[in-house]
Amino acid sequence: MLTLDRRSVGLLVMAALPPTIEAIVLVSMNFVAAEGLAPQNTSVWPYDTYHDLRWLFVYHDSWPAFLFWLCLVVLSRGVYTTGLVVLAWPVGVRRPPVRWLLRRNVGLAMVITVLVAPWAVVSVAASVVALSWVLLASLLPMFLLAPFLQRTAVVGPWWRGLPSTALVGWSLLNFVVLTVAGALAWSVPRWWTVPVATAAGVANGLLWNRTVRAALLAPRVRWARVPVTPLVALLALAVPLLIPWLVEVVPGGQQRIESVVLGRPLPPEVPQAVIILAGYASDYGGEQPSDPRVEMFSYRGLGPDGKPLPYGAQDTTISVTESVGLLEEQVDRLHRRTGRRIALIGESEGALVARTYLARRPHPVVDTLVMFSPLINAGRAYYPPAGERHGYGVVTGFQLRAIFGLVSLATGPGDGPDQPFIRSLLDDAPFYRNHLMCPVPGVRIVAFLPTTTAAEAPPGEYTRIPVFQLPGVHGGLLNRSLVQDRLVNFLVGEPIHRTRREYPLVQQLGAGWQAPPLAISANPAWWGNREPDPAFTGKVCLPGR
Repeated sequence: MLTLDRRSVGLLVMAALPPTIEAIVLVSMNFVAAEGLAPQNTSVWPYDTYHDLRWLFVYHDSWPAFLFWLCLVVLSRGVYTTGLVVLAWPVGVRRPPVRWLLRRNVGLAMVITVLVAPWAVVSVAASVVALSWVLLASLLPMFLLAPFLQRTAVVGPWWRGLPSTALVGWSLLNFVVLTVAGALAWSVPRWWTVPVATAAGVANGLLWNRTVRAALLAPRVRWARVPVTPLVALLALAVPLLIPWLVEVVPGGQQRIESVVLGRPLPPEVPQAVIILAGYASDYGGEQPSDPRVEMFSYRGLGPDGKPLPYGAQDTTISVTESVGLLEEQVDRLHRRTGRRIALIGESEGALVARTYLARRPHPVVDTLVMFSPLINAGRAYYPPAGERHGYGVVTGFQLRAIFGLVSLATGPGDGPDQPFIRSLLDDAPFYRNHLMCPVPGVRIVAFLPTTTAAEAPPGEYTRIPVFQLPGVHGGLLNRSLVQDRLVNFLVGEPIHRTRREYPLVQQLGAGWQAPPLAISANPAWWGNREPDPAFTGKVCLPGR
């Protein structure tokens, strides 16, 4: 039990103050999308560093600024952790001198920053592409490393041996507390976020007390001669490579929308001709659909005979502007061939291309859009093109290129974070953040959203079009027959809409693990496209200024 003596009270106050201040600042700015991060400010290593680096990787605009703030963050985190450790040190256990603890914790702050930085960068990448599996790839290594890093502040050879069962238990509780606190901080009315952050800080203080005790009073360390922590850090590097494979083996992960529509002719009561826009890294071999009213969109365009050309995964990396131009040509050609109005059915990247086409090009013959797994609230961070030395996220872009370069050694060469499609998300982010899920006059729209979509963006209003929420992963269909029936119903003119109770809960539980969005008004690269910022308004589809 924690006895409330002066040291214990000092520990709780010291742990509660920074989250309280951060919450006050965020609420004063009306920065609603970042309110879930405040409870992590004083969390036990490595989540405190994860909190700091996500802010830093989003909000820096030059190398000198990044290096200055990085040094300041590392030094202050080391000093602050020293104070927490001194106050949390159990009575009756001999404590090293404060000077020794200070040197140790500042040095370890540097080491933990190096270990955590790649995953903080991946978290920022997740906010660019709005994919839940990318966010998971940034969070699982933290979860894996936490029990090993939470003893570093007090244990001598912290890189050797397994953590005790008690330490693992406190680490799990730490993650749960931060997740729930992040959800509550966002969910409560505006200024109630501050007392929630204060309570989370007090909980962090209690967890520091328990973690320090568990590390110091642990029984015999198992595998005391084995450098377990470096091995776990290496194992964590494999997580981003494994998660896409795991997503594919999830039931329904291989079921794509093109297989639903192309597998059999559309019912005769469907009045439109249909273009299917598959997602990123898809391919098309030129197979003809069973229904002459249906065509696959080609990321290579049309052949001399007017038919969509076969394409490979590499072709889907073209810019959205280029894809929109190809879609415009294919819509006109299909309309002339069939004499019918056109329905667009897009998945992931294909949904984004179709929605951009409706916003940027005349579309008198298109009357229906169906979006599967759209990239909701993409473009919440930024980094400039390769070779630029200034701009928000310049170091983030450099690190992402380095990470992709290392990954390509194991998976083969790829385009990395500068491919034209990704740059489209970055450069046109204000539109995608504010208008992707908005109505279009004269066009019936619905979005089919798998459960994982809820974790792809901060909680809050994200749509003003009908949605049909269903269990599944991004780009996968768990219940093919249900989707097929509802899709046909919508195409023939029936309204469809379904929400699931777990969807907003997943949104809220993910609130604390998102990278903070870059304010639209802060980035000069976006000043030509001034849009209201959902990160501050909490609303989408508001008219531009």
